[in-house]
Amino acid sequence: MKSDAALACLSALGHETRLAAFRALVTAGPAGLPVGELRERLGVPPATMTAHLNILRAAGLVADRRDGRLIHVSADFDRMNALIGYLTENCCQGAACAPAAGRCTP
Repeated sequence: MKSDAALACLSALGHETRLAAFRALVTAGPAGLPVGELRERLGVPPATMTAHLNILRAAGLVADRRDGRLIHVSADFDRMNALIGYLTENCCQGAACAPAAGRCTP
């Protein structure tokens, strides 16, 4: 991941509602959640949820799929892992100190 992409991801996650939405989608797993259900869980008005999801989409952190009349949104786990990798790539000056969970434990 390049620094401009990392900055876009971090900027998108730098808002309380967007971070909560992304974390809820990570918890939901690859199937994601219908947008309406996500909105209800977070207690966010429809237009506000749309705006927040558009920012997360633009950063490549979420993706949509249509299922009949429902739109499901899910976290892009590859993008999330790329961001974690970018943030930890120089942990311990490049030594292999980080366990598989992605934690940097010098």
